[in-house]
Order: sequence, then structure tokens, then C-alpha cells
Amino acid sequence: MTEQTKDQSIDGLCEKLASYCSQEELDEVRQAYEFASRAHAGQVRMSGEPYITHPLAVAYILADLQLDATAVVAALLHDVVEDTSVTDSNIVQTFGAEVASLVDGVTKLKRIRFDSREEQQAENLRKMFMAMARDIRVLIIKLADRLHNMRTLRYQTPATQMRKARETLEIFAPLAHRLGINTIKWELEDISLRYLNPQQYYRIVNLMARKRQEREQFIEGVMDVLRQKLGELNLKAEVSGRAKHIYSIYRKMTTQHKEFNEIYDLFAIRVTVESIKDCYGVLGVVHTMWKPMPGRFKDYIAMPKANMYQSLHTTVIGPNGEPLEIQIRTWEMHQTAEYGIAAHWVYKESGSRRVEDDFAKKLAWFREVLEWQQDFRDAQEFMETLKIDLFSDQVFVFTPKGDVIELPAGSVPIDFAYRIHTDIGNHCIGAKVNGKMVPLDYRLRTGDIVEVITSKHSYGPSRDWLKIVQSSQSKSKIRQWFKREKREENVARGREQIEREIVRQRLEPKQLLTSAGLAEAMHKFSFSREEDLYAAVGYGGLSAAQVVTRLVEVYRRSLEEKPVDSMSITKGQAKPSDTGVRVKGVDNVLIRFARCCNPVPGDDIVGFITRGRGVSVHRVDCPNVAALSAAETRTLEVEWATSKDWSYNAEIEVTALDRHGLVNEVLNAVAETKTDITAVSARADAKKVAHIHMSIRIRNLDHLRSVVERLKRIKDMYSVRRIIQ
Repeated sequence: MTEQTKDQSIDGLCEKLASYCSQEELDEVRQAYEFASRAHAGQVRMSGEPYITHPLAVAYILADLQLDATAVVAALLHDVVEDTSVTDSNIVQTFGAEVASLVDGVTKLKRIRFDSREEQQAENLRKMFMAMARDIRVLIIKLADRLHNMRTLRYQTPATQMRKARETLEIFAPLAHRLGINTIKWELEDISLRYLNPQQYYRIVNLMARKRQEREQFIEGVMDVLRQKLGELNLKAEVSGRAKHIYSIYRKMTTQHKEFNEIYDLFAIRVTVESIKDCYGVLGVVHTMWKPMPGRFKDYIAMPKANMYQSLHTTVIGPNGEPLEIQIRTWEMHQTAEYGIAAHWVYKESGSRRVEDDFAKKLAWFREVLEWQQDFRDAQEFMETLKIDLFSDQVFVFTPKGDVIELPAGSVPIDFAYRIHTDIGNHCIGAKVNGKMVPLDYRLRTGDIVEVITSKHSYGPSRDWLKIVQSSQSKSKIRQWFKREKREENVARGREQIEREIVRQRLEPKQLLTSAGLAEAMHKFSFSREEDLYAAVGYGGLSAAQVVTRLVEVYRRSLEEKPVDSMSITKGQAKPSDTGVRVKGVDNVLIRFARCCNPVPGDDIVGFITRGRGVSVHRVDCPNVAALSAAETRTLEVEWATSKDWSYNAEIEVTALDRHGLVNEVLNAVAETKTDITAVSARADAKKVAHIHMSIRIRNLDHLRSVVERLKRIKDMYSVRRIIQ
């Protein structure tokens, strides 16, 4: 699949489609093109080209995949509802309900108000998944749409390029992999890397160019020898070379910590034959010609990958003692390897039963996605869970009868039990792996034979199972059990968790749990009753933090409607608030700590009266204090109260030599000082310097100093500093 060329036209598209579409279908494609051209008239892309070039390019990509005419028509129309005055009913009237359904599945949710770009994108992807469960062509059109947008990403701003490239690498490339559409997957990954890490991308390109001639001569020599040997044995086969993709090389260099000159499979040999019997015949020939490397043979024919990929992979010691990868597959397997689920449309006319069965099996994963996504009331949580499923590798285990069960890597026997049947999972009390009893948190490995032990007297799943199961399907079924079986208990637990979260954020439950706050939270998460909201938190379908975030937003808006000013603060006896700060001469006023400097007892502090948010307390040396004073915000004298044992948030950054176990050592050192950690993130730069950012809860400045001093005693430590933004 190549980049869009300037001479793409409707005539060229119809010429491509003519090999597998009827004249009537071609007429409808032309009608769709003319309809879209009129609708997009006057609109241009960032490149300056007429907008119609985009849907036309998307249609070309689908034609390369040999998708049916209905999908191509929907591709030509996929932006008319979103970007023009055309309505869904116009599409239905002109092109029918099937095309309209595909267009609606790809259309973004622009008419709904969202709090952030991330939330909007999460809801867009969730909508696409729901439409995709009805018709998988929705996702294939979306992938083609994203591919053309990535091909023309150079016309966007650097910030947009980074955001789109990261999103593509996290969501769309893994989705293409799940569907087995490698022609799209590889290009999405390579383009994303070009924008996310251009230095590494062009370094690999240049290194490949230098080594290409030498490697191609070697591969050509090996292919000639192999062709001759297969010809002597009357094995009809096509032998070709395959270059490794740039992102694949980059991943191998980063995950396996290899240098470029240590990667030997930059080029591989692919042998394509007529039948499965011939695949194993060619394998025998290859292994008699060159010695196979131990542990490097994979039979994806007998055990296909999750995305329907089938092939034999073997690595042999070739001429000159160099490792050489060889892939062997049939023509039908090759079509599926390149086009994945799109091969369903290529073979549907032939009535291939195997392809039909594979198609139904592939859709099973997406139906599961639709089932368990209903348990996530928040779209962003759904997307995070989806990413885990997309990125997880697979393990293949066996039932006692020899059936193969595919599970995400890291799965435990409980995942296996729920994959067999919901009731088996709910009544699971133990498991045997390879004939031996194992704990329920045992990590399954490919080739394991798993037997589940059940009991009718089981009390059902444990809440702890949610922490150890790997698949979203298992988590969904466990939550469903608690949702159904323990309604009253879930309501009480959910209410308690929400109140505890409110107190943890140093707020009062009675301030937040108002009818207005609860009404907005119910609307946000699609509940009709308060009890349903509490129950969802109780059984784990929704987190208490998500609900409290909504309640806090409502509470802050109510304060803005009654702004705090100098006239609304009453004089009286000085009294410490529930934050541990005393405002001199002022009582009953809302106090909050500025997040830019996070003051703690021992710091010199100053208060500012803000509109709608009470008194904001800053450190005197905070960079924002000068700006607040210049804005004529009223200043108040504040002081620390010492009568209670409050705790406060502090941000610290640790820099040290990057080495194995460093983060654990840092966390253990903080724990020794009896200090709570509320958040931690870590990264290492190119110079092997680790940067660890922590949010900790401390009592005062002396407590903070003791934490810092303890961290400084760690080996290879460069610096420990408190962060003021």
C-alpha cells in the first residue's frame, strides 16, 4: 500500500473496483463521489487541496483491501454529516440505511459538550466500538481514514502531530493488528514513530540503507539456492524477500536492548505454496538444508494468532553462519496475513467455510468488548481498559480434552474458568495445571493444561479476584455477579467509599452530597436513581474518585454563584479551619492550599482572597505571589495552627543513576519514614539519569526534611528537591 498520489480520481477508483464490483455498484460509487463533491464544495484541507481528496483517498485504501462497494460508498460520504449541512436522513434517502449506518458509526460526537478533548475522543472511540459491533466495516473505514490523515500529518502543527501520532500508536495500530490488517498496521506504526521520535526513525532508515545492498545480495543468493532445491523436489512455491519494518526494528532495539548491528532479521525469506501439506514439506526441505536454531520454530498454522494470522516461522543458521528467518504459508494465509479480517470480503464469493468461521471467531472479541464496555460508565476508563486488552500478548492453554483456549498474557486460572463459562468462573474454588494443584493467582503459560475445580456450595467470586484477573471479560463477569447478588451491600459500601473519598480530599460530605451534586453525577454516569450510583461504586463498576470529582465541580460552581469578597468575611475570634491554617481576625471562610507551591507547616505563608474560591494560601516565596499582588487581590495574614495533627501534600523530585530496583528502593526509603505516598511517576533520560516525581503527605517542614535526608542516603543519588511549580 503506497502513499496517496496526486492523480487519484474517481475514474481510477472505479477501475480498481471493476475487478470485483458490478456495473450497478460502480454507478453508486460515482453517485456517492458526486454527492460528496457537492457537499464539500469550497472546503479545503490543511494542505490546501480540495477536501474531497481525503474521502477519495480513504476509498482508494478500501479498494486496495478489496472491501465491498457499500463500504467504499460510505468511505466517500464519511465526513459529509460531520462537516457539511447533510443530515443522516439525507444519506438514508439517497443511499439507503446500510450506508447511513456505516457513516454514522464513523461520525464524531461533535454536538455533545465535553469537559476535555480527551473525554471527547474517548466517547468518540466508544461510539465507534458500539457501531463496530453491529458492522466491523465501521472500524476498517476508520482505520483507512486515520491512515490517510497520518500520511498528510506534515501539514499539521507540531503539537497536533505528536498527539495524533501517540493516539495512533496507542489505539489505531493495535486495532489494525487485532484485525490482522498488517498493511495498515505497519504503515501507521512507522509514520507514528517518524513524528514521536524522528531522531531514532531517521537513524534506523539511514542504517538500513547502508546495510541494504549487502543484505539483499545475501538474501538473493539464499533464495536462488532454495528455489533450485524446491524445483528439484517438484514443490511449487514462490520465494520472495521481506524487509523488516522500521517500527519493528525500533521495538526490538528498545525492548531487547540491542544495537542495530545485533539484529539479523532485517530481511526475511517468505515461501508461499498451494496447500498446508506443502507448508510442512517446505519446512522439511529448509531444515535439511540449514540447521534450525533451537527454540526459534513457531507453528502458527496449528495454533493461529488471535488476529487469524497463520504461518510457519523458523530461524536457521544459513550460509556464512548467519541466522536467517524463513516464513512459510499458503496463498490464502498470505491474503489473511496482509488484509486480516478484510480478507472476508475477498473470499466471500468463493464461499470459503474456513474464512467464514475465522470471520465469526474474530468478531467474538469485539462482541465481548461491547459486553464489558457497558460496565464502564466513564468513557476514559473504558479506553484505558481497552488499551490493556489491545497491547496484551496472548497465551494458548489447553482444556483437559485438548481444546485450545486463547487468553491475554498474564492470565490466571480464574480467567480460564470465565472463558469456559460464567457459572464455572463464579463457582471456581481451585485449579490444576499440568495435573498439579496451583494457587488461583498462578500465571498461565502457553502449553499449560488447565483443569478448574468447582463447587456448588461456593460463595461466589471474591472481590480480590478483580485485582488478579487479567482479561476484561473476567472483570466484567465478576462485577456482574456482585451487581446482581449483593445489591443492598453494594449501595452501603458505595456510599461509604464516596464519603471516605470526600474526607480524604479534606472536604465535608454534607457540602458535596447535595441533591444538585448527586443529580449531575447521576446524569454524567447515566443512572436514574441515587441507589444505582452508590451500587455501581460498591461493586466496582465506577470509582469513588470519579463520582467525587463531579460533586466537587458542582460545589465549586455553587461558590462562584456566591462570590467571596471583602464584605462577606466576618470579623471575629481567630479560629483554625479544618486545613490547619488560622486566618487572623476572620472566621468561617473557605481555605484552600495553592497547588503551585503546596505550603506545609514551617513555611512562611500569605493568604489571598479570591473570587468564588475563598482564601488561597501560598508560600511567601511562591513565584505566583508577585502576580497576585500586582492583580490587587486582597492580602490576609495567615498562620499555622498547631493544635491538631494535620497532613499536607508536598511534591519532591529525585534524580539518580538509573539502575535496576531504584524505584523500589526509593519507595521503601519513604515508607521507613512512615510517610504516605499519594502519587509517583518515573522516567529515565538518554543519559541514564532517572527522574522520580512523588507526591507525599507530611505533617510539617521537619517531617519533609527527614524524608529528604533519608532519600539522600540512597546509593547513586544525585539530588532530592522539593518542587514549586
